Amino acid sequence: MADDTSIFIGASRKPDDSYQRAEELLLRYGNRHGLITGATGTGKTVSLQVLAEGFSNAGVPVFCADIKGDLSGIAMMGEAKDFLVKRAEQVKLDPYQFQEFPVIFWDLFGEQGHPIRATISEMGPLLMSRLMNLTEAQEGVMNIAFRIADEEGLLLLDLKDLQALLANMADRADQLSARYGNVTKPSVGAIQRTLLVLESQGAANFFGEPALRIADLMRTTRDGRGAVSVLAADKLMMNPRLYATFLLWLMSELFEELPEVGDLERPKLVFFFDEAHLLFEDAPKVLIDRVEQVVRLIRSKGVGVFFVTQNPLDIPEKVLAQLGNRVQHALRAYTPREQQAVRTAAETFRPNPDFDCATAITQLATGEALVSMLEDKGVPAMVQRTLIRPPSSRLGPITPDERRKIIAESPVAGQYDQAVDRESAFEMLQKKTKEAQDAEAQAQQAGSGGSRWTIPGFDDVLGTSGRRSSNRQTVAEAAIKSVVRSVGSSVGRAIVRGILGSLARGR
Repeated sequence: MADDTSIFIGASRKPDDSYQRAEELLLRYGNRHGLITGATGTGKTVSLQVLAEGFSNAGVPVFCADIKGDLSGIAMMGEAKDFLVKRAEQVKLDPYQFQEFPVIFWDLFGEQGHPIRATISEMGPLLMSRLMNLTEAQEGVMNIAFRIADEEGLLLLDLKDLQALLANMADRADQLSARYGNVTKPSVGAIQRTLLVLESQGAANFFGEPALRIADLMRTTRDGRGAVSVLAADKLMMNPRLYATFLLWLMSELFEELPEVGDLERPKLVFFFDEAHLLFEDAPKVLIDRVEQVVRLIRSKGVGVFFVTQNPLDIPEKVLAQLGNRVQHALRAYTPREQQAVRTAAETFRPNPDFDCATAITQLATGEALVSMLEDKGVPAMVQRTLIRPPSSRLGPITPDERRKIIAESPVAGQYDQAVDRESAFEMLQKKTKEAQDAEAQAQQAGSGGSRWTIPGFDDVLGTSGRRSSNRQTVAEAAIKSVVRSVGSSVGRAIVRGILGSLARGR
């Protein structure tokens, strides 16, 4: 049975289906990462819940995404139901104690938890380009935008800051292209349109301040248990690219902010990445390389990352190789790709001579899994067919009233509820534009007041500079001038004829 150095996961079975031994995850290898896979409905969420409970009781904070709402039950005490009690007896979990866990609910949209925000600057050009699915040329423009923001001291906090900067870049496209490379107005326009789509999908709620403090994800209670941060992700999954980008940003922030600590007796934080295939789906190589780098190095910061997905083929090989703790639920093998996934999963385990791993994967019952955890010296244990233990907290979602009560009593209540909009790129660029317009108006006024010559009575026609204020005339003005010219010509000719006649008579 587990003690303060391990987490009890379940009990492995002998070939005759009798009890064999307890299967445990050693806490000192919790930062060696892990993988939970299996088809829909095979028990992945319960395995995640059991591990989250174990880490919390060991004083390790946990962050996990709640895709369907089922994981929220970890905040409430479990109930003695027949099938749970029976499973506890099968795995020799005695006593089977129920408890509730310290949970902090989060929500990017601020509806089912405390709002989570990040600034555009924190997200960076690579993740923003991934989020917006930009082309190579557009990604180049995005990199230039962040470079200009750094050089000109422009804070990029929210979407309107980035929109204002891009509009400014379009106005200066020729000047910027000469210095940074090709900045075309069509590329800028395409990025602006994508930003509008993001805004309509609710991403504006995510970008801004106050930004999430990583320390708030690493809280512990007075009795020494780790806080379980649960991200409400049912609505977020309507925009899977935002979901994946957010979780990658969070991993990157953990990697950059936490100090090096090496191997500890237990992790400082464990991060569960549900629906992990969304992170790698259609991702460019540079992003996959970034994920592989973060996963490889973040263990030295005391952070363990567990990927949760349906198919082990969803995880690139370089990342898969970093995942030492494995829980494999049942897979279906109806299509060639599914059959390949079964073979891949079987080949990643240390073989057990008592059964064929590939066959067992397709025959596992709900709540049963193939388990292989790291043993002494970090060597993977021989794979075992295991019954997963029942959770101590509620199995299933909590009610809206229960959620509201937990949010109101949260240790971060009131810290993130109200957005803050301080002076940033949007306001700074507006100010610069106004100053430039005022300066241009003053220059025009100073230039127009410099002439010493005036024409009395014609100020309404000529400007103070002595030039006509407009080179256009109305139809009425043209007709009047034509009549005047005609009349003037007739009178002039009559006068000339009269003068000439009188001169002739005088002779």
